[in-house]
Amino acid sequence: MTFRYDEIGNRLKAYRLGSNMSGDEIASRLGISRTALYRFEKGELAKIETLERLAELLGVSVPTLLGVGIEYIPSAVSYFERMRQIEETSDQMMVLSGPISLLLASDNFMLTLEEVLTENVTKNVTNRERALSDIPKLMDILRARKETYRKRRPAIVNLMSAMEIERFLHHGLVGRDGLPEATLKKRKALAREEIEHFMRLLENPPIGVQIGIVTDTLPHTGFQIFRQPDRKVLVLSPFRLGGEPNIRVGVAMITSAPDALAFHEASVDEMWGRALKGQVAATLVRDLLTGNRLPVDDDFASLGENKRGPHNKPSALM
Repeated sequence: MTFRYDEIGNRLKAYRLGSNMSGDEIASRLGISRTALYRFEKGELAKIETLERLAELLGVSVPTLLGVGIEYIPSAVSYFERMRQIEETSDQMMVLSGPISLLLASDNFMLTLEEVLTENVTKNVTNRERALSDIPKLMDILRARKETYRKRRPAIVNLMSAMEIERFLHHGLVGRDGLPEATLKKRKALAREEIEHFMRLLENPPIGVQIGIVTDTLPHTGFQIFRQPDRKVLVLSPFRLGGEPNIRVGVAMITSAPDALAFHEASVDEMWGRALKGQVAATLVRDLLTGNRLPVDDDFASLGENKRGPHNKPSALM
């Protein structure tokens, strides 16, 4: 088996960030210099004994650190850092998201996100101090992801749920229930602004961006497929941003297993075929913004191919 040492270094960095330990602390506990640890994170080969000790210290398995099989990630900080790393070398991305897709989201969304994530960490959260300390790290990573996307502009196929959009408009951009009425009113207005932003993207999509609105059931667990020059990567994640976010509970998974990729690509193809696109999708979103409820299934069933948009595969699947 051929190991990609740069990828091992990337994982090491991501898991270190998620461990809440500094590089100096890890190096000290391993009995190595901080410079040596930095070289490992840059992809320099480390002895297997050192990798074993690193894995134990970071709370992951050696196979996960090496990228053998499925990579399991229980930390949102580590997960979003891994996304940043993968996106740096991806040419195409297929994203199954809720009402918000980070890379396509507006700047106003990013300005409010830190406040939303903070209020999501309620007083009842276990290890609340640690959870709160993770949020600035997350924001730095998310801003870096947005900047990378702006510079590289990889192709994106984004599937979104109409039901999630409707729910988002109803509840607003909130991190928890029970917010003051004035705050809730403001957050509902922000949710409207964000959905209006996506409606404009549907009407006039940037080059390389394809968006489909699925009007019925979508998987509850989001996933993304990344196409890189030499491989494809599948990511499944319980972590989510936006309204009612989750940055604390669950385990994300990363794999390049051919069967997992094939099954999920087939799923994207099927969902894309029944999704609304272009002006029809924008009209549906505009109706939701005006307070109309989603039509019943029979109304969608009567939509012809010309109304739904082309059923061919999105270009990222070709």
